[in-house]
Amino acid sequence: MGFERFMELALYAPGLGYYSGGRRVLGQRPQDGSDFVTAPELTPLFGEVLARQVLQALDATGTDEVWEFGAGTGALAEQLLGELGDRIQRYVIVDLSGSLRDRQHQRLIKAHPSLVHKVIWADSLPEAMSGVIVGNEVLDAMPVHLLSWDGARWQERGVALAPVTTGSTTGPTAGTSSTTTTATQAALHPHPTFTWADRPAPEGVRPPTEHPDSAYPPGTVTETHGQAEAFVTTLAQRMTRGAAFFLDYGFPEAEYYLPQRHGGTLMCHHAHTADPDPLAMVGDKDITAHVNFTGIALAGQDAGWEVLGYCSQGRFLSNCGLGEALARTGQASNAADIQSRVALQMLVAEHEMGELFKVIGFVKGPWFEAIGFAHGDRTHTL
Repeated sequence: MGFERFMELALYAPGLGYYSGGRRVLGQRPQDGSDFVTAPELTPLFGEVLARQVLQALDATGTDEVWEFGAGTGALAEQLLGELGDRIQRYVIVDLSGSLRDRQHQRLIKAHPSLVHKVIWADSLPEAMSGVIVGNEVLDAMPVHLLSWDGARWQERGVALAPVTTGSTTGPTAGTSSTTTTATQAALHPHPTFTWADRPAPEGVRPPTEHPDSAYPPGTVTETHGQAEAFVTTLAQRMTRGAAFFLDYGFPEAEYYLPQRHGGTLMCHHAHTADPDPLAMVGDKDITAHVNFTGIALAGQDAGWEVLGYCSQGRFLSNCGLGEALARTGQASNAADIQSRVALQMLVAEHEMGELFKVIGFVKGPWFEAIGFAHGDRTHTL
């Protein structure tokens, strides 16, 4: 099975996948059963600052809807809804996880009882849509295609069932033959063991980079992002008017496919620790890859969007009024405000999330100078 399909099933198979199996997933610490935390859960100031950019985009495009993809616990929806209030007619959440939808609904009812009637949960996209799209850490969770370089050619990396031998801790039962075929393994062993397997890649398939193949050391593994790019293409094609902002960790193409990055970016999260093996504990941990923002920019442009800007998350939040937000928290002395201040510093510090995370913005309709990219725009690097 190609890794793209394997990752899709591991994350989203109904009732079994990581995001569809009812796990808590998001939280502040491993003690609450969660595996990772995102910016809106760290501090409500994140949504307050981001709302300034969303509001400017709503005004500039003359629209009145917000579309959030991958809303997690509903923390960002709570923050944006509270800041935007009557300025929007609808807040549409598109999320594939039924258990997270329940958490989002309960959270928004409690936080904004007078505004929750504006919130709509959607299972699919309409043929035409308008408004401002927000996607915080949604592109990195889309299945990727893996390529491996053996020194002579690029191969497609996939996943196979590992043979089970008698006497191994993962074998079926005593008394069976010394080697069990993979065709019968699933029936004999309820927790199959997976292994990597390569096969020749289709002709011409290689990483989208200017580097010659000979520059890569044998054993190099990297990712391509067909599903994320197709997602952006679909949004751009169906948007009649509006803007979009995606916040995620990643690099422009020239940095993403450096030969020195020979291990790729694929990683997992479990109990708030990084885990390099996506073939273990399948369905019980997150699988993710960094975003190739050049591919995202080109997909959006080819489908009718214009790029508003691209910069680091730290610069983006500063441009959107981070200083004022920090000044307000600095005037308070209670523990919650101090904790929020420390958390926001984590979001902008270069050695934390401020540099690794990037923001890219698009528009369809009248182009405007987005405040989030007023300083430090890196569009020229895409």
